[in-house]
Amino acid sequence: MVTHLSKSWTMFVVGLPAPQGSKRHVGNGVLIEASKNLKPWRKAVIKAAQKRLEETGEIYFDEAVEIWVRFILPKPKSNKSDYPIVPPDLDKLERGIYDALTIANVWRDDSLIVRAHPQKVWTTDGITGAHVIIESVRSPNHLN
Repeated sequence: MVTHLSKSWTMFVVGLPAPQGSKRHVGNGVLIEASKNLKPWRKAVIKAAQKRLEETGEIYFDEAVEIWVRFILPKPKSNKSDYPIVPPDLDKLERGIYDALTIANVWRDDSLIVRAHPQKVWTTDGITGAHVIIESVRSPNHLN
């Protein structure tokens, strides 16, 4: 039996997760990101990723990866739901963090993701951010 070893990397970033992808028109055919929180969020992700890379040694993904991301969001006092079934949309949160991880040079590009496990949860301790786990996928059987 052949064992396929994979690379694994994890990090936590503190900040307010922000969506990427919604645009707003500012005139003369110019569109900008609708979320004013995207730049600070992306900056926080890049800084946390680079710090984690320094701590763990250089790791760079250039092969198929599987990713788990838990976005930890603030719970508005007016929201009574146990689940964050309010904006921002989960897929737009993914875009923001995936592009930041590309900029931070964690991987070649987020097109390497072959399986993703994102989720949104409310914070229980007032700390917002995201917990990320990335693993390389060495064998297609790993996905079964």
